[in-house]
Amino acid sequence: MNENSVFEQLALWNPHATLPQAPLLGKERGAVYTRLETVDFILNLAGYLPDRPLHLYTLLEPSFGNGDFLVRAVERLVTSYLRTSSLDTAVHDLRSAIMGFEIDPATAEGTVERLTELLSRFGFDMEQACTLLGAWLKNDDFLLADISSRFDFVVGNPPYVRQELIPDRLMAEYRSRYETIYDRADLYIPFIERGLKLLKDGAILGFICADRWMKNKYGGPLRALVSRGYHLKYYVDMVDTQAFLTEVSAYPAIFVISRERGGKTRIAHRPKVDATVLKQLASVLAGGEGSSSVPVIEVGNVISGSEPWILDSLDQLNIVRKLEASFPLLEEVGCKVGIGVATGADKAYVGKFDELDVEPDRKLPLVTTKDIVSGSVKWQGLGVVNPFNNDGTVVDLNSYPKLKRYLEARRDVIAARNCAKRNPHVWYRTIDRIYPPLLSEKKLLIPDIKGEANVVYETGQYYPHHNLYYITSSEWDLRALQAVLRSGIARLFVGVYSTQMRGGYLRYQAQYLRRIRLPRWSEVPTELQDKLKEAARLGDTEECNRVTFDLYGLDTNQRAALGGNGN
Repeated sequence: MNENSVFEQLALWNPHATLPQAPLLGKERGAVYTRLETVDFILNLAGYLPDRPLHLYTLLEPSFGNGDFLVRAVERLVTSYLRTSSLDTAVHDLRSAIMGFEIDPATAEGTVERLTELLSRFGFDMEQACTLLGAWLKNDDFLLADISSRFDFVVGNPPYVRQELIPDRLMAEYRSRYETIYDRADLYIPFIERGLKLLKDGAILGFICADRWMKNKYGGPLRALVSRGYHLKYYVDMVDTQAFLTEVSAYPAIFVISRERGGKTRIAHRPKVDATVLKQLASVLAGGEGSSSVPVIEVGNVISGSEPWILDSLDQLNIVRKLEASFPLLEEVGCKVGIGVATGADKAYVGKFDELDVEPDRKLPLVTTKDIVSGSVKWQGLGVVNPFNNDGTVVDLNSYPKLKRYLEARRDVIAARNCAKRNPHVWYRTIDRIYPPLLSEKKLLIPDIKGEANVVYETGQYYPHHNLYYITSSEWDLRALQAVLRSGIARLFVGVYSTQMRGGYLRYQAQYLRRIRLPRWSEVPTELQDKLKEAARLGDTEECNRVTFDLYGLDTNQRAALGGNGN
């Protein structure tokens, strides 16, 4: 069948005209296709099984692309129906069982062909096939489409599209409709929101997409939505597996959420994408008989408002909960977590300290990640131009002729930044304010992304760059705190609350560092205080672990769960 006859016979494709669509193609539209083994796994987890009367249920695929999910769903639907009924009644009984959306007609053409061929194999003639496809498939923007029905199953692989690729007007319309679009949320966030809200009571959503929203900042409103009336039944970490037909840079996970009050969550990590392995795993996750080569754990209290979801080892989760119940937060015991300066134009503001031709009090020695790779500060001589007074106000350039001349010579680059356009009267300020008193404070420096915590003590000579987080303290001895942060305790908190990068790297960001629990310094026995400081001075990770585990009163099993010894 040629493409013209398909569209003429279906009379199907009427693009949504409310707002102009971005000319996105392929990966720019978030089009990453899913392996059939993965599709079957999700359908199995959702309970869309051919031994059930599937024609009595409704299934929604919000972004069907080339039809990976729809083809397998329709195959199950028709197989189920023909076990007890005939083709004579099939069109009438099946036309309301499926609804699929795809915004790109060119992409949908392949799905039409695949479904037409599939229905033909089951014995449907062309008229019957066209009637069913005309009822099932919609060429529309799922986020804008008028949908009056609710569904028993919502499944798929929603598009992964960054906001900057979406036209401003369209993005504004999305924001007006969806409460979960927050901060830098990708497009899959409102897809999940609408999918959840279209579920019937007790119904199931099963998606595969990036797992970032489960822990990071922009996922907070969506996590809060889930906590208000849904249950995370299953979570399967698919990072570093062959879940898709092409290599992806995202961090995928499969999650199955039901519209019902919550209970425990069953979790599995990184199964081999093999039909037999995944079929066994789906059965075990769903509480069926048999065994799985992939361990399955059951965890309670995963969801709590907008808080990040902890989906890791049950042993580690129990330790986190124990410490959270026993000790205050790091910033409640006199510590402060911050991030170094972002200028928005490092080529203009950052250079060799001795070569920055400004007044001496208008530049600061700058410490970067490259300066601390050895575990101590080895300054490479960079500095940052400082347009701020000590109180955080912007200086008057007329009072600093050399600074004024320096900045004017680089005005094209500096004034092109968004912060300069928003505040043209102080076009020369850096994105972040610089507070010169921080320079002389003793601090701990921590790079953003690291396999293990590289916590470096800095004696108060340098100002941190934006790729470094810093901790200062009015109570804790920073050397002792360095030992704690180099221990498995720091990795525990950062690991369970942050999103893991490829290769096992963690993001040691301020929001995660602030979750670390600490006893008050005044309540730490003098002997332990001295041991912590000595462990940090020696740079001995095993000793940092041993003393820190003593500090928190961890038993042998808890120490083992954190990778330490039982001594």
